[in-house]
Amino acid sequence: MIAHDYLSSNYVCPSRAHYPIEWRRFKKRDTCPAQEFKDHTELCIELIDDALKRGIPGAFTFDSYFTSAKVLNHLQSKQAAYVGDLKLNRKVVYAGREQQLQDVARQIPWEAKKPVRVGSRRYWYFSKHMRIPDVGHPVRVVLFWRERDDQEASKALVSNRLGWEVIRMVLVYRHRWTGTETFHRDGKQQLGLGDCQVRSGEGQTRHVYLVSAAYSLLMRSLQQSRAQDWARRTLTTIGEACRAVKAETLERMIDWVVDKLTVDHWSIADIKAVLVYS
Repeated sequence: MIAHDYLSSNYVCPSRAHYPIEWRRFKKRDTCPAQEFKDHTELCIELIDDALKRGIPGAFTFDSYFTSAKVLNHLQSKQAAYVGDLKLNRKVVYAGREQQLQDVARQIPWEAKKPVRVGSRRYWYFSKHMRIPDVGHPVRVVLFWRERDDQEASKALVSNRLGWEVIRMVLVYRHRWTGTETFHRDGKQQLGLGDCQVRSGEGQTRHVYLVSAAYSLLMRSLQQSRAQDWARRTLTTIGEACRAVKAETLERMIDWVVDKLTVDHWSIADIKAVLVYS
C-alpha cells in the first residue's frame, strides 16, 4: 500500500452542504527536485491563497497542526478571519509572563469560568485577549473545561476576531469536522480516495480530482425537495447517494441486456464482449 499525504481545503455552506475546493500532495524532500520542496505550512498557505483568490467567503478553520505563527500571521495580513485549535502546551503571554496554556488554565479561578452549551453538552470556558510569541497581532484565546471544578483544560481555540462571541467561535470551528473530516471519511469509505496506488504524480492528481468531482456531484443531490431521477427517495448521506447510484446503474444495465436479447436479438457472446470492454 502506498501512503499519500494530502492537504485539502473545503467549503461549508450556510446550508451545511460542503464541497472540496482544492488540495495539495506533500512530497518528501528527497523525492523533490532541488529548490522545489514545500513543507506542510507552505502548502497550507497555498490553499489559503487559492480560496482567497477565488473570492470564497467565510472564516478559515483548521486543527492545531496548522495553528503556527506563520499561518496565523499570513491570514492576518490578508485580513481573513480564522478560528484554530491551539495545543495546550503552546506558550502564550499571560499575567505579564510567557507560560504554557495549560499552566494558564490551572490559574483560572472557579468563578471566572462561564457555561456554554454546544448541542446537548455543557462546557465551561474562560476567554481573554492574549499574545502568542512570534504572532504579530493580538488574538482571543478561549479555554474549555468539561467540568467547572476541573483544573486541567480540555481544549483551546484561538481567533483574530477579538469581538466574536464564544459560541460563534465554536460554531465556526465545528465546520472543520463538517467539511474536511467528513470528506476524508466518505471519500475513503465510499469513493475510493484511499485506494489509489499509482506511483506517478499525474495519476495521483487525476484520482483525487475525480473523487472530489464525484463527491461534489453527490453532495448536490442530498436534501433536495424531490429525489433525483435515479433515486427512490430523498437522500441524506453520501453513502445513501452512492448506493442509489449503484442500484440505478445495475438496473439500467439489466434493462439494456434484456433489450439487446429480446429486441435486437444479440447473442450472449456479443453482450459479454460489450460488457467486458465497457
